[in-house]
Amino acid sequence: MFLSYRKEKRPQWPADPTLPIPTEMDHTQSHFDIAFSVPFVHRLRFTRDLWDREEQVLLDLLVAPPGRPVRAQFWLDEGLSECHPQLKQRIWRLARRDGALELAGPVQWIPAGEASKNDVHLLERILKVIHEHDLDRQSYIVAVGGGAVLDVVGFAAAIAHRGIRLVRVPTTTLSQADSGVGVKNGINLFQKKNWLGAFAVPWGVINDYAMLETLSDRDFRAGFSEAVKVALLKDAPFFEGLARRARCIAERDSEASAWAIRQSALWHLRHITAGGDPFEMTEARPLDFGHWSAHRLESLSEFTLRHGEAVAIGVAIDTIYSVLRHGLLMSEGRSVLQCLRDLGFSLQHPLLETAREDLFAGLEEFRQHLGGRLTVTMLEAVGKPINVHEIDRTIMNEAIDRVLEFALVSDD
Repeated sequence: MFLSYRKEKRPQWPADPTLPIPTEMDHTQSHFDIAFSVPFVHRLRFTRDLWDREEQVLLDLLVAPPGRPVRAQFWLDEGLSECHPQLKQRIWRLARRDGALELAGPVQWIPAGEASKNDVHLLERILKVIHEHDLDRQSYIVAVGGGAVLDVVGFAAAIAHRGIRLVRVPTTTLSQADSGVGVKNGINLFQKKNWLGAFAVPWGVINDYAMLETLSDRDFRAGFSEAVKVALLKDAPFFEGLARRARCIAERDSEASAWAIRQSALWHLRHITAGGDPFEMTEARPLDFGHWSAHRLESLSEFTLRHGEAVAIGVAIDTIYSVLRHGLLMSEGRSVLQCLRDLGFSLQHPLLETAREDLFAGLEEFRQHLGGRLTVTMLEAVGKPINVHEIDRTIMNEAIDRVLEFALVSDD
């Protein structure tokens, strides 16, 4: 049985750049398709002590408007309050240091984790605080936290005044390796991941390794599934390096972990800035390899399953489907599963057995998110992705069964 969708006819994108730009009134012409581009600068920084010895890195990103000091509003993940109790005071100290930075109101706290994206009233609260303190398009919003907090604060920044400059300081391996570098912002609605959101290029992103040192082991390893994903899509040598270092990363070796995060972030940055479709105007989402099932697993588990954990399962499933259906070598498929296990991921979850039909609804959600026909990225080889427009459910069920078999043997 196949799931497939007909693509509706729609205008081509991007527009044909060879079309002439009208220079004078032409009363006979009625159609004008003019291609143009908007210049963006994506600023990514890597630090190891942002809130002390390297605080100038943040100040250098905050460019003052003519004749005025820099005005910035800080939003902090509540999860940081215990593990980084001095963070709020350090921000106040930074503002008092030379008078060049003006805090736009008190430092704000926001609930940690996916709960922040499930509450539309939280978005309203953020917008009210932005409005209350008169931020404008020359002001800055600095969001410090995990991916969910960056998403909801980033969405508020994207829609207030049609866009306020956003500086992200990701504090998890997941957000440093993947989402913090991206151009997506949003919240969950109608029990669907990221149903409400906007594309917006952040003004700057600072990946500070010191922020990762207080993460739990579970949250620390969660981000490396996205590193595996981008390596499988973009760079076979990167995947081989991940596979060799997987156990060291799981043991929190700082050199191996920092290397993996840096490589993953740079590949995501390269895809956004040079991939030709940063705002996903076409029908493909290549960086969402393994995500059709991952997003669905998160929702079905009521978000008790971490995003990175769900992505590990989704990548495993689509890797084995690629073996069974698209010619990926079985040896490569086994290497992927072993790498994920060595990183500390469990590749099983009760929902894979009890909610198989509900899981497949993720394919339709995936199609709807972009429109047109279903387009899912699979692998012909490591570093060689392909887009497919139909999924054989019988083979996909077999792929899920094989991942479960591997997980059961490995967990034993």
